[in-house]
Amino acid sequence: MALIVHKYGGTSMGSAERIKNVAKRVAKWVRAGHQLVVVPSAMSGETNRLLGLAKEISPDAHSDSHLRELDMIASTGEQVSVGLLSIALQAEGVEAVSYAGWQVPIKTNSAFTKARIESIDDVRVRADLAAGKVVVITGFQGVDPNGNITTLGRGGSDTSAVAVAAALKADECLIYTDVDGVYTTDPRVVPEARRLKAISFEEMLEMASLGSKVLQIRSVEFAGKYRVPTRVLSSFTPWDINIDEEAKSGTLISFEEDEKMEQAVVSGIAFNRDEAKITVVGVPDKPGIAYQILGAVADANIDVDVIIQNVSHDGKTDFSFTVHRNDYAKTVDLLKAKVLPALGAADVVGDQKICKVSIVGIGMRSHAGIASKMFGTLSAEGINIQMITTSEIKTSVVIDEKYMELAVRELHKAFDLDQPKA
Repeated sequence: MALIVHKYGGTSMGSAERIKNVAKRVAKWVRAGHQLVVVPSAMSGETNRLLGLAKEISPDAHSDSHLRELDMIASTGEQVSVGLLSIALQAEGVEAVSYAGWQVPIKTNSAFTKARIESIDDVRVRADLAAGKVVVITGFQGVDPNGNITTLGRGGSDTSAVAVAAALKADECLIYTDVDGVYTTDPRVVPEARRLKAISFEEMLEMASLGSKVLQIRSVEFAGKYRVPTRVLSSFTPWDINIDEEAKSGTLISFEEDEKMEQAVVSGIAFNRDEAKITVVGVPDKPGIAYQILGAVADANIDVDVIIQNVSHDGKTDFSFTVHRNDYAKTVDLLKAKVLPALGAADVVGDQKICKVSIVGIGMRSHAGIASKMFGTLSAEGINIQMITTSEIKTSVVIDEKYMELAVRELHKAFDLDQPKA
């Protein structure tokens, strides 16, 4: 008998019929002798509907007191889901009990709308499991030290599920989603993309941070930190699929030293269209310049990604970095108003039509020439590289957005990612 955590996304919970199918699937696992904790999202579209109502009433409010109420509103979507799923399980003849995050409790900090989990009390849940019940816990939410309901931000149900699995020392966390696993790249861009049977936490963390939307990055961080084996699999398979087949389907996110890992040098290609490049032109080349530029950007809560400083000429240099495209105008305005006058720089210029393409693989640690092969592949297609950043297991390039799909397709082919692995 294993302790398993199931997580179901909003699409799986989208209607009464789909909720009944989730209940049938969970009941199948219970009848096979497993203990089950289930973490469902709100019904698809429900959180947007609730937050839309708040926006109608007060479109421009951003105070802490306003954000507190947004969390109070948004958290009700999951509360409905857990109640409905528990009723559906009871109708299947399975004992079930639902809890909101604050009842467990899942304790978070007080950063409303983007709270972080600090601890989970497992006593109540373990008692119910010992009594033979399925425990259904709201995803996406918790409670702060002052008793306020908090939410974890978009995709927070993934994080809730993995955190619950970590707290309970579950044998595995199954994330049921609308894709059937993690692919070498987006199949909508490269039809030859393959589903990976397994991927390491490190690789998945890089893929998630670089634009792969399969899992929320914080859930991968949790899984890696607490060593929770996590599987991404499809919620659209028939509920009565053989349980042994289901338990091996999808993609297992596991540990690098697992001998069963696919031994590819490059495991996948991630890309991100949501970036913009900003260059501060004619900056004095002296100590402290990077801090003066990026310190002001950080103080405005703007995340910076790729950074590059050109070689100095006549005591002047150009300093370039990328930000999320949504922060582009805000960053340019900030630099022109505060940084340019203080530095005596010549200008701020930018480009919103860029993208970042990255190759990821733990095999890159022990194989030379991977980056040069990437650069050669892009060069052969006439694609100019504007910026480069590397880590032990990834190389990312910033290129013109119009070449993104071509770059991804050619790199996928160059690194044999379209070839089935033995």
